[in-house]
Amino acid sequence: MDAIQRELLVQVADLHEIPVGAYNIRANGSSVDRKSTGNIEIINKEDKSGIEIHIKPGTKRESVHIPVIMSQSGLEEVVYNDFYIGENADVTIIAGCGIHNGGDASTRHDGIHRFFIEKNAHVKYIEKHYGSGDGKGERIMNPVTEIHMDEDSFMEMDTVQIKGVDSTKRENKAWLKEGAKLIVMERLMTHGRQRAESYFDVQLDGEDSSANIISRSVARNDSFQLFQADLCGNNRCSGHTECDAIIMENAKISAVPELTANHVDAALIHEAAIGKIAGEQLIKLMTLGLTEAEAEEQIISGFLK
Repeated sequence: MDAIQRELLVQVADLHEIPVGAYNIRANGSSVDRKSTGNIEIINKEDKSGIEIHIKPGTKRESVHIPVIMSQSGLEEVVYNDFYIGENADVTIIAGCGIHNGGDASTRHDGIHRFFIEKNAHVKYIEKHYGSGDGKGERIMNPVTEIHMDEDSFMEMDTVQIKGVDSTKRENKAWLKEGAKLIVMERLMTHGRQRAESYFDVQLDGEDSSANIISRSVARNDSFQLFQADLCGNNRCSGHTECDAIIMENAKISAVPELTANHVDAALIHEAAIGKIAGEQLIKLMTLGLTEAEAEEQIISGFLK
């Protein structure tokens, strides 16, 4: 790999060297390195571009890295990855996509990830998106995440997009059985004329299933953001969505909640707050010697952590 590709790996997967455990590294449309372990097997899909990750029941404290990096201007790809997590497994999955575009043509990656999480399994899923390059071509990422959760399973999903992505449409769908629990934290920043859309459709089918979806975002310059969350309570369950956003300059933000209760014991809540940085926060930091611009950056950094 060249220096640009190595930097992309650092940004999207915190990889400074080959990771411990299972991994599949994809660069410019093809797999360049892969390793399976005794408990985690990675194989090519037979019917389309992508991979299958099979995690054996009872696997504990193991991880798998599946970063995608693109440094070729004009390249477009669609990749399908399926994850099969066995009963009682407890694993961390680190994904993410980095695009460096130094040319005039758009570079695009659409990743469709499907999770099949068996009974009592625990999954932590980390996904980072990052763009760089001084070319005129756009950096486009459209991730789709489908989550199928069996009884008493747990998934924590942490998604981050802070820099360099011109256009993204993030679609997330989940179906939860009895006792299943889903936690999502989305952190997002847009600037320039970037556009980011996030959609969540969560079906709380099982008794005592629960979901907590939180989005924290900053929209700057002339960028646009849309957050749309649909929680559907089909049994005794609990669901909560929250959109907390800072708007700056000429940006636009839209938060669209939808709650549907199909059971008398479905408890569903949505919260949304959109506003500018409070003046007293800026003044307090400026009295400590920061310029207004430095104070803004400190507030934004803390907000997105």
